[in-house]
Amino acid sequence: MDRQVILGWDVGGAHLKGARAEDGIITRAVQIACPLWLGLEELDRAIGEAESVLGQASLNAITMTGELCDTFATRKEGVCALAAAMVRLLPARKAIFYAGLFGFAGHAQVNEHADGIASANWHASAALASKLGEALFIDIGSTTTDIIPIAAGRPANRGNKDADRLLHGELVYTGLTRSFLMSGPKLVPFAGQWTPLMNEWFASMADVHRILGQLPEGADLMETADGREKTNEDSCARLARMIGRDRAEANEAAWVRLASFFAEAQLREIIDAVALVLSRGGLTTSAPVVGAGIGRGLTREVASRIHRPFVRFDDLIGATADAKSKACDCAPACAVALLAASHFGS
Repeated sequence: MDRQVILGWDVGGAHLKGARAEDGIITRAVQIACPLWLGLEELDRAIGEAESVLGQASLNAITMTGELCDTFATRKEGVCALAAAMVRLLPARKAIFYAGLFGFAGHAQVNEHADGIASANWHASAALASKLGEALFIDIGSTTTDIIPIAAGRPANRGNKDADRLLHGELVYTGLTRSFLMSGPKLVPFAGQWTPLMNEWFASMADVHRILGQLPEGADLMETADGREKTNEDSCARLARMIGRDRAEANEAAWVRLASFFAEAQLREIIDAVALVLSRGGLTTSAPVVGAGIGRGLTREVASRIHRPFVRFDDLIGATADAKSKACDCAPACAVALLAASHFGS
């Protein structure tokens, strides 16, 4: 009997993620920088790089968040343009698009279901994690954090569109690497004084987590704010600029303390949103936290602070040993591949 091979794709505004499922097992996964604000040709390049790792398949399941990119005038325009681009880039290979509660839509249905397709990648991951019955699913990526309660074996989200998800605490615009430090606290402690920040993109959370030794290998794929190297020293220099200083004006311990403050502020922002979601009730105190994304190390800390058990997303799916870690990084891509396998499998 022939193997069932499905590729799952998560087309983001900054990264393309892909996963290969063979007979319902994730065997490969990959994340590639794909800054769509530079143009759709970035997607052409990224698909080529991804296929060199994943190979090809006759069925491709696709989810996206890249429609939010300012390349497009509206989200619907973005959904339709990205869907058309994926069909073009996957010639003679069937492409289906994840539309949340609707399920999968063919290319001919994309215009009709654009609202459901837009930024539905979180729903795919949460739907797959629903096998636990109840849980709090948290995916911390490069840019955003998704917080989805799972109750009675299904996602119990209150929002579907991004605007509603922001209101309900289910979408938090903070991530492990790409978040600008100026979007966080407005005052930081330094040398015994509360210090205002420069309102400029001088540094990112990637610099903070690099200084603290918490940045997973391969997690930071974008260029730095100043175009310089991704070293601890250069990250300290970028962090110093946020408060109008040079790195040489303080010792390394001072910059580590400042980075720790930013990291704690980010964690508090996520925990506040978790508290809002949990305040609805509906989850028992034993319901675990499921962690996905490159920031799952932060999610483990969240679980510890709210006194709940922690489960990695990749422990909920079938994945080969060498694919597990990257599969967890690319949870939505894995999810749409596996959901498609269960819906369209022979």
